[in-house]
Amino acid sequence: MSDQSPPPGWTPRDPDTPPDVPQPRTDPAGPQQSRQARQQAPHQGRPGKKTRRRRTGWRRFLPTWRMVLGGILLIALLIGGALVAGYLLVDIPPANAGATAQSNVYLYSDGSQIARDGEVNRVNVPLSQIPRSVQEAVLAAEDRDFYSERAVDPKAMIRAAWNTATGKGTQSGSTITQQYVKNYYLGQEQTIKRKAKEFFIAIKLGREKSKNYILEGYLNTSYFGRNAYGIQAAAQAYYGKDVNKLTTAEGAYLATLLNSPSAFDVVAHPQSRPRALARWNYVLDGMVKKQWLTAAERATTRFPEPGKVRAAAGLSGQRGYLVEAIKDYIVDNKILDDKTLAEGGYRITTTIDKRRQTALVDAVDSQMVSKLEPETRKADRLVRAGGVSIDPATGKVLAMYGGIDYTKQYVNNATRHDYQVASTFKPFVFAAAVENDSRTQDGRRITPNTIYNGDNKRPVVGGRIRFAPENEGQVSYGNITVNTATDLSVNAVYAQMAVDVGTGKVKKTAIDLGIPENTPNFVPGPAMALGTLQASVLDMTQAYATLADHGRRTPYTFVEKITKGGDTIPLPERTPTQAISREAADTTTSMLVSVVDNGTGTAALAAGHPAAGKTGTGELDRSAWFAAYTPELVTVISMMGQDPDTGTLESLYGALGEPRIGGGGYPARIWAAYTKTALEGTDPVDFDLELQPGAAPPPPPSPESEPPQETPGEPSPSTPDRPTRPAPSDTGGRNQGGQNNGGQNQGGQDNGGQNNGGQDNGGQDNGGTTQGGDQGGTTQGTQGTAQGTAQGNTQGSAQGSDGGPAEGLRPPSAFLE
Repeated sequence: MSDQSPPPGWTPRDPDTPPDVPQPRTDPAGPQQSRQARQQAPHQGRPGKKTRRRRTGWRRFLPTWRMVLGGILLIALLIGGALVAGYLLVDIPPANAGATAQSNVYLYSDGSQIARDGEVNRVNVPLSQIPRSVQEAVLAAEDRDFYSERAVDPKAMIRAAWNTATGKGTQSGSTITQQYVKNYYLGQEQTIKRKAKEFFIAIKLGREKSKNYILEGYLNTSYFGRNAYGIQAAAQAYYGKDVNKLTTAEGAYLATLLNSPSAFDVVAHPQSRPRALARWNYVLDGMVKKQWLTAAERATTRFPEPGKVRAAAGLSGQRGYLVEAIKDYIVDNKILDDKTLAEGGYRITTTIDKRRQTALVDAVDSQMVSKLEPETRKADRLVRAGGVSIDPATGKVLAMYGGIDYTKQYVNNATRHDYQVASTFKPFVFAAAVENDSRTQDGRRITPNTIYNGDNKRPVVGGRIRFAPENEGQVSYGNITVNTATDLSVNAVYAQMAVDVGTGKVKKTAIDLGIPENTPNFVPGPAMALGTLQASVLDMTQAYATLADHGRRTPYTFVEKITKGGDTIPLPERTPTQAISREAADTTTSMLVSVVDNGTGTAALAAGHPAAGKTGTGELDRSAWFAAYTPELVTVISMMGQDPDTGTLESLYGALGEPRIGGGGYPARIWAAYTKTALEGTDPVDFDLELQPGAAPPPPPSPESEPPQETPGEPSPSTPDRPTRPAPSDTGGRNQGGQNNGGQNQGGQDNGGQNNGGQDNGGQDNGGTTQGGDQGGTTQGTQGTAQGTAQGNTQGSAQGSDGGPAEGLRPPSAFLE
């Protein structure tokens, strides 16, 4: 038998080599050809086995699926190990110091004490004493699946973190168990360490304690505002009853407070009422969804009005108003949340200047409070007052007057948002005109010397809304300059100017100056020029401070420093910004100086310092304002009418024995008395102003000069001269009306008889009525005609009894829209 050749590609086996020893492989084609063959057929190999392709290019840098899977498994192991370690290492601690919270100490800027905010008010009760409907209301508000869910909800925590990170607002993903752990065992600080402890303690507590135990602890440790910790203390603080007597509606309101204890107190913060009611309805609707409340019962449920705030004795006088305003500032600016602040132990140094605070209180007492006779004059029971003083260069609030006594009038009149600001808004309209280089309907640049038609009920031209505002006292002024219209607070001129500028631009300028965008009734429209929005005294002081500081806005502050133990709490940055141009701010100031020198604010001259200001009187005389400033100090004073029993806003007719209360009367006198004392020992400083081109007083017209153009609308037969103003008096129209300046200057001789005399403008339109309301009848009573004399004395006495009374009223609603 001949030898058979082995198959191609197989090396003959050496007969001396054991069969299990691998044999070297040879390729008859040679090594070079064999390498080429392998490159051309990379997948050729042993039957049933695939050769892995090498990754080239950018794919080399991507992890393989094996690497990804391995990484996921490693992370899962690490997380699992951390959870196990955390559970084993973190024990349930004893109750924290917050369960028996301390007081906060509030200090004047010089370090002397204003007040302590009181000790903790807490009474624990067993769950059996809390009505089932109240328990369910709390669950509907905070954790509807409490009895069926685990102690922690990772999905809710992730969702809350995502919403917070994406700007949807700071939200909590905590269950009631987690909140109880935070309230009772830990604290309110927002740190990762505290959240991690809360997570593990909640898990351990959920395994060791019943749901009823946790809910009872939560209801007894939660903060409800009004210094009330726990549901029993809250029931007494808001409704004056024990928790076992609470109705479903009352329980739902207390559950509402858990979301924002301070802000949702509809008594202490009336401006938050819509938000509080929305939350209350949310709670009730949740109870219906969970079938804890029938739809029929829900339909008949009415909001239960909580009782008055009963302040601690240590917060009497102005101290309570100051403490509450400072708390609101700290919470609103996210320095501390209200629950953390309520834990106490903080030492808060404020910007309040003790000497100026005393001066403001003394000015209100001497100029207004001491003259009230509520026992004999019913209208005097309605009188309220608020005031704020700010350093325009630093934004520091130096003094604040919130009311006669925090324990008697608990709502802070300096920070409330339910009264119209009236004509104190008009300077913002003019500032917007200069800032935007605005022009009239016929193309003339708006300056203090621009001529406008000031006739009563003159329809506004160019607006989308039909609007024909009334002037104070139904007076028609004819063609007058913007400066004179500001002195006399002429509604017709400023309503037209707002449309000429653009109401959206006016609103933007007001916001830039410091008026919050969410101010109630801050609606663009011609009526906004008359001050229909409801800004607070504090807001208006901020805006006027921006004007005083040449258009530079420095956000106001109540706080110099906050410490706790050895730690200092960081405060927000308050970087000044140029809100409007210096030219716009200074030109506005120049006109407000004229208001004090020649217009409705002459009572401010008693301060003995150069001042710029504006008066204002709200609809139906419910409020009277004086907002004014010197170069160093800005102060806004407001008088308000409110029924002490019902809380409804009321007119001030007849208060203090006066037919009417206007901004140029008591508010201006309070301002002057305070400013004189506050600036005592300092030299008067003149305003350093940079005016817009054309803002300087024009030269007197020559007989040959053409009359100025007027704004669109029905023209007046003549342009009255700017009235001269005598020294203010306490008897207004009675002493001056129709005698000193009446008729002889404008009533009978200048405008009377021939063109506008007697019947048309001499007596009826300009006789006493023209200035009787705005200037106490001091400048234009009429002796020129019999009719002028009658109305000059009648209107001067009725409307000018305080020497500078009500002006610039918002017209009745029929003329607004």
